[in-house]
Amino acid sequence: MKMQETQRVSAADFIRGFASWRLQAARKPVVVTHHGKDAHVLISLDDYRRLDAGTVAADDLKGSLADLAESIRDGIIVIDRERRILAVNPAASDMMGEAAALLLGRALIEILPRVADNILFGHINRMLDLRERFSGDVPGLLRPHQWLHIDLVPLATGGALVLRDISAAMEAITAGDTRKALADAIDAHGSIGHATVSVREMVEDASDALTAMAGVDATAIRRVRFSALLATGERHAFTEALEEVFRTGAPARLASSLVTRDGVAIPVTLSIAERRGVYASEGAVVVVTPC
Repeated sequence: MKMQETQRVSAADFIRGFASWRLQAARKPVVVTHHGKDAHVLISLDDYRRLDAGTVAADDLKGSLADLAESIRDGIIVIDRERRILAVNPAASDMMGEAAALLLGRALIEILPRVADNILFGHINRMLDLRERFSGDVPGLLRPHQWLHIDLVPLATGGALVLRDISAAMEAITAGDTRKALADAIDAHGSIGHATVSVREMVEDASDALTAMAGVDATAIRRVRFSALLATGERHAFTEALEEVFRTGAPARLASSLVTRDGVAIPVTLSIAERRGVYASEGAVVVVTPC
């Protein structure tokens, strides 16, 4: 409830003029004093109901926030200024591998022994001493090869650590880097060509080695069916092999012939592997090796 201008009256005067003060309380609060000190406040019924509704709403909000902390998949650890555990949510309990009741009151470095030697410890100190926030990715805090994204949030009681396991995402990044390095190594070889094709067999990208074999430039080969680059008698076999790759997900290998711009057929070996997206196939990679 928004604070209003108040009036003050002694207890004795309030009793003698109760009817008058009751009417005045309908307009603004009346503070009743006892021996010169504020003792009671008389407010209207509408103001009281608004005040009570605000209290209920605040309680509901606190309850909702508590339910949210209990339900989210991120681990939450609340610590005091002595770095002792005040609260943990179920996700954090699961990450620690211990019941929440057994974690309360223990030192942070006891349940996270690796934190003492981690750069994160300095950020925790700054959170507690300077109310400084932090957000970053930290490896090996709970177990080797595990990555956690950690947010440090200052609180009146100390601070909170919000933990999210991002190991799968980091592994995907590493795998992507490995695949890129492999593609770079193949390109450096010079005699192995490769192309990415869509599920409709259209060439989306081709390496320099492949365009050199075919005797065309990169723009000319893009958006062309890959089978159009092959000898007429080899096209059906390639199409069948590509469909089998999409159907089963298993890589395929077949002998074929690549036709150059000058009409010369070059014997090649084609290796086909599916490019699988999150929800569906995104096409395939075709590696072309001269025989």
